Amino acid sequence: MKAIKKSLPGARHRAPTRKSIWIIAVFSLITMLVIGAYMFPHRSRAACYMFSSRGCKGLTDWLPPSVREFSDDEIASRVVIREILSSPRVIQKSSKIAFMFLTPGTLPFEKLWDLFFQGHEGKFSVYIHASKDTPVHTSRYFVNREIRSDEVVWGRISMIDAERRLLSNALRDPENQQFVLLSDSCVPLRSFDYMYNYMMYSNVSYVDCFDDPGPHGKGRHMDHMLPEIPKEDFRKGAQWFSMKRQHAVITMADSLYYSKFRDYCGPGVENNKNCIADEHYLPTFFYMVDPTGIANWTVTYVDWSEKKWHPRKFMREDIMPELLKNITGEVTWTDCMWNGIKRPCYLFGRKFHPGSLDKLIDLFSNYTIISS
Repeated sequence: MKAIKKSLPGARHRAPTRKSIWIIAVFSLITMLVIGAYMFPHRSRAACYMFSSRGCKGLTDWLPPSVREFSDDEIASRVVIREILSSPRVIQKSSKIAFMFLTPGTLPFEKLWDLFFQGHEGKFSVYIHASKDTPVHTSRYFVNREIRSDEVVWGRISMIDAERRLLSNALRDPENQQFVLLSDSCVPLRSFDYMYNYMMYSNVSYVDCFDDPGPHGKGRHMDHMLPEIPKEDFRKGAQWFSMKRQHAVITMADSLYYSKFRDYCGPGVENNKNCIADEHYLPTFFYMVDPTGIANWTVTYVDWSEKKWHPRKFMREDIMPELLKNITGEVTWTDCMWNGIKRPCYLFGRKFHPGSLDKLIDLFSNYTIISS
């Protein structure tokens, strides 16, 4: 009996329909447009809404970040900064620390600073920026140390201008290798020798710098600062710094980033944002140009426990051995490393009321003793 062979149907091959061709064509077109938008950044935001109701942000959320091409000014700025930072730091026996006082007038703690400086002549220099009144001096170390000064308004760029004015005058002395910014309410918390060695031989500058994602941090960033200062690089910190000479020089050499803060950082400049220049300029600048060269904290102690716009002011009745022990002792050992060694965080303190001077003088020799 012969087997009956049945022919099995072969695989079916459909000719492409018009519908599938259109789908492929549209998908290819969209793909090319997206790739083109990524490779050639848009100049008009209106084009972004072709793909997303959220505009450009909706499109860029899932695209890989593109590398922005620096402007000529940015390239020049970074070259100058790199050259300055690559210069070796030379510390000699004649090297000095510049104490730069930012004050409206007379310094109420001159007598205390006089005790601090005594016996260390040749290791420090003093500079005073008095924005309102001519100071009356009680210490020989402060006589004729005023520089040309101008009005200073809290929260405005004039505060940064005063800091830069102090730095420029202190940099004129080549023996100044460390630069400390202090206010009229600052007092020393350590002996001069301890402070000198701590700052002069540190491998970083003490510039306060942290990321605050809230309305009083990144919320103060201005769109006009773009593209040179991206929002993700915007930082915050206390203005009271201690920096080595190379960092003082690049601060004075900077015009690019400074101009952004001068023109766009201020109360109510954009969308009712209150950008405070002295809280953001230096932290942002150093985070962008030399983030590993700063400690990210300040050597000047303040008490923010009252959670107000300004830190707590220590009155005469507050000045007790226990308070000074807490500031210079246990409290200050938290998370502070000096050249890889755990050390106290603070060398200076603020804000102290002028009426506390006599009690601070009485306790000076005790609370400035070096803790082992």
